[in-house]
Amino acid sequence: MQTSDRYKILLVDDEPDIIELLQYNLTKEGYTVAHAENGKEALEKAQKFGPDIILMDVMMPVMDGIAACRKLRELPAFKDTFILFLTARSEEFSEVAAFEAGADDFITKPIKPRALLSRLAAYVRRDINQSPELNEVIQLGDLRIDRTSFSVFKNDVKITLPKKEFELLAFLATTPNKVFSREELLNNIWGTDVFVIARTVDVHIRKVREKIGEDHIKTIKGVGYKFNTD
Repeated sequence: MQTSDRYKILLVDDEPDIIELLQYNLTKEGYTVAHAENGKEALEKAQKFGPDIILMDVMMPVMDGIAACRKLRELPAFKDTFILFLTARSEEFSEVAAFEAGADDFITKPIKPRALLSRLAAYVRRDINQSPELNEVIQLGDLRIDRTSFSVFKNDVKITLPKKEFELLAFLATTPNKVFSREELLNNIWGTDVFVIARTVDVHIRKVREKIGEDHIKTIKGVGYKFNTD
């Protein structure tokens, strides 16, 4: 049995040729696949289908991918779902908008099925091989980070973070006051098989700060970030 056999993928694109191409290759690889033609339909189908992975175009009629991703991330069931954007737009602002909305990865068209399958396989491996030694609680000042339950508490009040934001916070908090470059954070949180821009880290850091407060994560200009206990 392939590791992909237990993973369900929702394809969201308004181009039938792309849906047909991806559905053929993904099904052949062992994934269970469903599809939608726009963001609105994706929201409806996702709640019925329960995908582990969503591959979604950015530019679509009715509701675009950015808006659909934001709405999906607001639903508890899709807080940790792997969302990868497919788009013909390669400008950096599109990538930033995608990650602002809660995307995990970004791939430009024309899509090369072999490269996409490799990207998905890397995600599946990381998901299956999550290190058990991360199951612990970190207490730093008014913050408690429980990696067993992916929970964060500030002054005993629970704060909800999407998976990547949680992993970023937990990674920095594991070694407080150690400075990590953007490249180090990208490699440790997103992995070397996921090709995202360094600005992605800035976007996620800003979103974590909005939720836990500005003082916990410090920017070291020209270097990177650290969890601050000074």
